[in-house]
Amino acid sequence: MENNHIDQQFNEASRLSEEPAVFPGFEKVWEKIEEKLDKKEEKKRMIPLWLPYGIAASLVIGMGAFYFMNKKESAELLKPVIAENTTSRGPITESDIAKIDRTIKENIRKEELPVTVPNPIAHQSPPVVITEPYKPYPTCSLPRPIEAPDRIVSSVPRIYKDTLQTKQIEEVVVMGYSKGIKRKEVSASNTITSTVSNVPQSATYSSLQGSVAGVRINGSGNQGSNIAPGYINIKNQLVIRGAASVKPENKALFVLNGIVRSEEEFRKLDPNKIENINVLKGNSATAIYGSKAANGVIVVTTKDLSRRERKKLKKLQEEISKQKQITPVTQNNESYDAFVENPFELTQNQPLSTFSIDVDNASYSNVRRMINNGQAVDKNAVRIEEMVNYFKYDYPQPKNGDPFSINTEYSDSPWNPDHKLLKIGLQGKNIPMDNLPASNLVFLIDVSGSMNEENKLPLLKSSFKVLLNQLRPKDKVGIVVYAGSAGMVLPPTSAAEKDKITEALDRLQAGGSTAGGAGIELAYKLATENFVKDGNNRVIIATDGDFNVGTSSTSDLKTLIEDKRKSGVFLTCLGFGMGNYKDNTLETLADKGNGNYAYIDNMQEAHKFLGKEFAGSMYAIAKDVKIQIEFNPEYVHSYRLIGYENRKLKNEDFTNDKIDAGELGSGHTVTALYEVIPAGIQSKFTPKESNLKYTRNSSKGFGEELATIKFRYKKPDGDTSREISQVVKNADSRISSSSPDFKFASSVAWFGLVLRNSELITRKDLSGIENLARQGKSKDEEGYRSEFIRLIESYKTIQK
Repeated sequence: MENNHIDQQFNEASRLSEEPAVFPGFEKVWEKIEEKLDKKEEKKRMIPLWLPYGIAASLVIGMGAFYFMNKKESAELLKPVIAENTTSRGPITESDIAKIDRTIKENIRKEELPVTVPNPIAHQSPPVVITEPYKPYPTCSLPRPIEAPDRIVSSVPRIYKDTLQTKQIEEVVVMGYSKGIKRKEVSASNTITSTVSNVPQSATYSSLQGSVAGVRINGSGNQGSNIAPGYINIKNQLVIRGAASVKPENKALFVLNGIVRSEEEFRKLDPNKIENINVLKGNSATAIYGSKAANGVIVVTTKDLSRRERKKLKKLQEEISKQKQITPVTQNNESYDAFVENPFELTQNQPLSTFSIDVDNASYSNVRRMINNGQAVDKNAVRIEEMVNYFKYDYPQPKNGDPFSINTEYSDSPWNPDHKLLKIGLQGKNIPMDNLPASNLVFLIDVSGSMNEENKLPLLKSSFKVLLNQLRPKDKVGIVVYAGSAGMVLPPTSAAEKDKITEALDRLQAGGSTAGGAGIELAYKLATENFVKDGNNRVIIATDGDFNVGTSSTSDLKTLIEDKRKSGVFLTCLGFGMGNYKDNTLETLADKGNGNYAYIDNMQEAHKFLGKEFAGSMYAIAKDVKIQIEFNPEYVHSYRLIGYENRKLKNEDFTNDKIDAGELGSGHTVTALYEVIPAGIQSKFTPKESNLKYTRNSSKGFGEELATIKFRYKKPDGDTSREISQVVKNADSRISSSSPDFKFASSVAWFGLVLRNSELITRKDLSGIENLARQGKSKDEEGYRSEFIRLIESYKTIQK
């Protein structure tokens, strides 16, 4: 009975130890212990009770010390390899198997391994839980079979220690033995299954993850037809970050010891033999290896090379170092939709012009970032209406219960002599914060690997904290994140629990691919389930726009967001970052999703859009706002709309309530400019006239009417539009006597036309733009107009 007690203690001590349960010479030690215990039975009345325990403990301590002295040899047993039975006791009996089975099950029960709630904050993608029954694989056998538990379940990452080192284990390996053997390694991003007799081919890939700058390993498991039942085939993809979007065809070039090798050969390479790794991207890659290196190059040098081989590699290393010095680290892979600026129209042929208002201002802050960084400005990044509407103008508040006031001004064009400009301005009604309806906001945050830069996820977190400071206890916030897949981080929570919301934001980490479509689906689902009637229901997506998993094409996203628009949930898009920024994706989402769009390049911009202009950015007072203007041919020979190229509508769409248009926020201003060629003025930009037989040649009888402007809008929760109109009188005003707002808006539009290298302007003098902006600076309490003037000065320096 006492022997059994000692046996139980010894097993418990072995189980709790992090060393292997069996060490060399274990059987001989145990035989000596049993021999001593047998002698103790014979001399039970003569020997003190404590003596056998003392002997057993001494022998265990002595053998343990001997074991650690021979650590180098015994450490080999830590590796999961198939070993022959070298013990003196022979095969394990059925009773031994039952005992080991009980111990394993008890350990699993105590450790509470099963994890059923995914944690998208701590992982790149939701953790994998394997609950399939264990099935033996008949082609592999062991001399000492051990019955496996019924189910193998992955655990959350833990820190494991041994006598050699302490390290973070990224996956938990649970092994079960029977007639066959199955090994499952479960991590946040990969699920790898292989037999113990075959080293996983992804070992080299895994060795690069996190240790080589610019490299990302994408993995996904799938059931293969040539894989044994119950086994998962792994397909790892190595992608050089920033070189291209994550697509199967965008594979890197592999160079091993100066020779181009196949991906399969690279997979089989032993990581322990790698001496040096270089990652080449962009021009530095193609300069050495040509166009086949367009998606980047992984250059690997192994150990134990001959002198001749090292001599050959020396020149290659020198060339790599040279290319890295002359080639920028980051490659510009930003995306903008190309468009052609609006042409002049003959009033006689086409007197009507119709467009949707646009309250976005992302283009200005994005262009500002490019100029401040000394970059060349992509002309397709310049949307003039967004640059003009970045600034607020001094328009009066609406009267008669209308949600906005209408303001017009007609004066000279600064960039084309003899031309005129018509400025149309809307001023949204200011609603006090206390009177604004309750908000149901869902933060949709991109935590993919591309967001792992200082001007992306860290800036994003700080920006959302600015927004939180504007909310009231009756407002609720939920958080959804997406990387390889989407998950809810925080259910709708009262803004009164600010610390809880802030803590959820602070825990976010970047990593993985970008399943933006799945994120949008989940965010709208959460917003719809918590819909506040007559409230402000809105999804706020924050991303660099680089969607590459699932629904990711612009056309698919357009279809998706148009469908979600029907839910009555509005959308705000916040863009972050540079290098791989996808402006075209975010513009499409905002345009088609009852939304607005801003680019956050620094905390100053975050405070402006999410702080000072919070109400205008987040609370719509009118939706589907359309403008249609009819010019009088008696005074207007030709005209063109400045900007709004992506917002133009068919004339018949003006009265069609099914056609989507822009939203106007509380206190928001919207400004549009038309360039007019007056009747009787000869201009090189006037379109050629056609001799039309049936068109009326006279429109007299309307006095001094230059044009009639019509507006249509719906209430935020309405489906039927209302129309209001206003007449614009002809005037011969000079720009010198125009308002500061007219001068400043004209200078911003003029600067945008120069940045786009417009072919429809004659004057491109930056000093003239700067002078006009200074004349229109006015009070400038916030300093934004002064910043614009400094931006022109910076651009002038770049052009010299």
